[in-house]
Amino acid sequence: MNLLRSLPFYGVPEKMTRRLAAVVIGSQGLAVFFGALVARGIAAADRQSSAGGFLLLGSVLAVVCVLDAGLMRRPWGVTLGWLLQLATLLCAFVVPLMLVVGLLFLALWLTALVQGAGMDEHTRRVDARWYAEHPSEHPSGRPGPGASPSDGTAPHGG
Repeated sequence: MNLLRSLPFYGVPEKMTRRLAAVVIGSQGLAVFFGALVARGIAAADRQSSAGGFLLLGSVLAVVCVLDAGLMRRPWGVTLGWLLQLATLLCAFVVPLMLVVGLLFLALWLTALVQGAGMDEHTRRVDARWYAEHPSEHPSGRPGPGASPSDGTAPHGG
């Protein structure tokens, strides 16, 4: 139950969480688009008039997934990501195997949010320890004599 409480549903996640979530949601867009192609193909083979609609709706969903990958810096980017997880799962009503795809990407989404937060916490601890040992390099203070932010001495490339 602690895991569910620690998951972000709204707000701007930190750097690694944003990166991992963006990779997942962007990749999910490709899978959704391929699912839309399958839905169109099945509907066309059955001579249903909804074939074009499935392709259009799936393509829009795929584009929104890719756009959301770039919107993770917005407070509602993660919220949209959760909604896209739900929408991907709902695609199973049209193409049943999309349930497997949706569950896989939901698992990847959860992993990105949990592991990204862990990586961000680890980075904070390492940075705090490094800046405690090198207080003249701290970004909020003035660098010591001869030190500059680009001299390669700061963690993670400064």
